[in-house]
Amino acid sequence: MIRIGPSSAGGQATVEFALSVIVFVTMLCGVFDLGRGVYENNALSEAAREIARTTSVHPGSPLGTSSETSDTLATQRALVMGMGTPSYSCVDIDGSTVSGTCKPGYWVKVTVNASYTPVTPVLGFVGPLTFTATSSIQISNDLEFP
Repeated sequence: MIRIGPSSAGGQATVEFALSVIVFVTMLCGVFDLGRGVYENNALSEAAREIARTTSVHPGSPLGTSSETSDTLATQRALVMGMGTPSYSCVDIDGSTVSGTCKPGYWVKVTVNASYTPVTPVLGFVGPLTFTATSSIQISNDLEFP
């Protein structure tokens, strides 16, 4: 005999809650994963700025080989997971690449990449993403060059 009454309504509410909490928790994890991606992208941009800043003060020959730049790069790699090797170039104000020594008045351009892999199934279908950040800083005229 099927009994309809208060006890079956409690079971129905439990089943509805179980179904809706799965959707809610999955969406919540997706929001956290998206936030993690935004954080990683921002961290990569900050890393590019910091590496470019250090390289503009201590360019090295070739560009980006100074010990100060290497120290900054090691620090940023510890902060940004999956960060690749940056590329350095010396550019003029119009963005054209300068060959030879990067002297005061030119700009140091640093480009870095990092891979980001979502961990939740909500964003997992996108697969691994590659973030790219570029920063340019002018070499100061106050530096002494031989």
